[in-house]
Amino acid sequence: MKDLFNPGYFNSEDLIKMGFGKVGNNVQIAKNSTIVGIKNIFLGDDIRIDGYTTIIAANKGKLYIGNNVHIGGYALLSCGDDIVMSDFSGISHGVRIYTSNDDFSGESLTNPTIPKKFTNVKKGKVTLGKHVIVGSGSVILPGVNIGDGSCVGALSLVTNSLEEWGIYFGSPLKRIKKRSQELLKLEKLYLKEKNTA
Repeated sequence: MKDLFNPGYFNSEDLIKMGFGKVGNNVQIAKNSTIVGIKNIFLGDDIRIDGYTTIIAANKGKLYIGNNVHIGGYALLSCGDDIVMSDFSGISHGVRIYTSNDDFSGESLTNPTIPKKFTNVKKGKVTLGKHVIVGSGSVILPGVNIGDGSCVGALSLVTNSLEEWGIYFGSPLKRIKKRSQELLKLEKLYLKEKNTA
């Protein structure tokens, strides 16, 4: 009875049997996640995806997740186009990443029940570089590339690509200051210890 409210995680062995495009070592995905299009999802090593996350990669878009990546609960990754999460990147609870969105101008119809010839859907690959972290409740729109080492504060709206090693926050998003690169020394130490273990 102690685990009544804890559905647990699928591990790498479980996920390989399910038919994912690729599954590395030490991958954990919460059993109460919703995932569509598993053949289009490619997972590196040491990944954890927490509960109530939704990943949709059912059409042409693919999801590529590098090593040492964390996705917080209640996140949404909508792969109308590709999403790339590089090594050591992470998104916090409730982050939304969209690779396609409707035209809100009123010059076309919207929503997936309408034939494409009547819509004007914008699509674009989203890339999170190495060591990128995105705070809770933030939204990333199509075509955004977040440069290595940058971080986005909670409840931010990311509509344009971001330069490397910046701290960004807000809606509209603003660069607050430069982010420290000290974590690169820790990365080297971590990888050295991991490779000698």
